[in-house]
Amino acid sequence: MSDDLFNVIILAGMFLALFALGEILYHYFKVRAEFTRKTVHVGTGLLTMFFPVMLENHWWVLLLCASFALILIISLRFTLLKSINAIDRESVGSLAYPVSVYGCYLAYNYFNKQLIYYYLPILILALCDPMAALIGKGWPRGRFKVGKGYKTMSGSITFFLTSIVLMYVLMVGFKQEWTLTQFISGAFIIGVLSTVTEALSGRGYDNLTIPVSVLFGLIIINWI
Repeated sequence: MSDDLFNVIILAGMFLALFALGEILYHYFKVRAEFTRKTVHVGTGLLTMFFPVMLENHWWVLLLCASFALILIISLRFTLLKSINAIDRESVGSLAYPVSVYGCYLAYNYFNKQLIYYYLPILILALCDPMAALIGKGWPRGRFKVGKGYKTMSGSITFFLTSIVLMYVLMVGFKQEWTLTQFISGAFIIGVLSTVTEALSGRGYDNLTIPVSVLFGLIIINWI
């Protein structure tokens, strides 16, 4: 328990440093909130990669996720952390993120600590989503309306391709014993599910729905 507590303190400090970096970029270097928010988004995803390595008990993960969810709620109430919250649209994304992380850690525990059940949904959320947003805004090809906002085909294609690359890298890295049929069908299933989910989810709910769609895809793969 003492090791886990020590690691929780280290991880908490790293997350606070990430939030501080976002605030410094926003307030002192005048970086737009859309970019500082994405920076924190990616950084948070990368830091959570340490959870399965550093934390044995899911209660410590819940403590971390709940603590930062509370910080984010307070920041919204008192107009703090503008590097995350000063965007011109309503979004629950920052609050949905810690819920997703804890949910994926529970899935990782449930499926006999198979790392891909944790890393794939979190990395697709942390990397594919910002990549899609970057390409979609830089090269807005094939715009389509979703609710009150817009998405682009260029962004969705980017999301799809990067999700397949991530899946391949993790499959090789974790030595998943999938057949070629499982990988090809799985890449298609997870790529399509997560891409469609991202395209249809608004107001930041994609931070919750994307990991859920990836986990669902992984379950389907094991049925094939």
